[in-house]
Amino acid sequence: MPAGTLYRGREGMWSWVAHRVTGVLIFFFLFVHVLDTALVRVSPEAYDQVVSTYKTPIVNLMEYGLVAAILFHALNGLRVIAVDFWSKGPRYQKQMLWSVVAIWVVLMAGAFYPVLQHTLRTLFGS
Repeated sequence: MPAGTLYRGREGMWSWVAHRVTGVLIFFFLFVHVLDTALVRVSPEAYDQVVSTYKTPIVNLMEYGLVAAILFHALNGLRVIAVDFWSKGPRYQKQMLWSVVAIWVVLMAGAFYPVLQHTLRTLFGS
């Protein structure tokens, strides 16, 4: 391959990939959410059974993952807007990405117990 034609996978590419992946995950969550909510009109008993499966530790971990996906997607979306509409945005896009990651980590650490408290109490007691 000629020099300079292979993309090296820097931060910009990984933020692009993460933004697309989180967007798809959020879309599928919304799709499932609409389906399970619509189930209440078809069969309230089936709805109750489905909702009871959501109270498991595995689903609670998936909820934490959903919070992570939504939060990253939102913060990175604000970064993309800044890059697109701020005249100095492209120059500072790398620093803004690392700021997004730092804010995301802090907020996810703060969300750990509030989101996972049911699972933590189930597994380790009160």
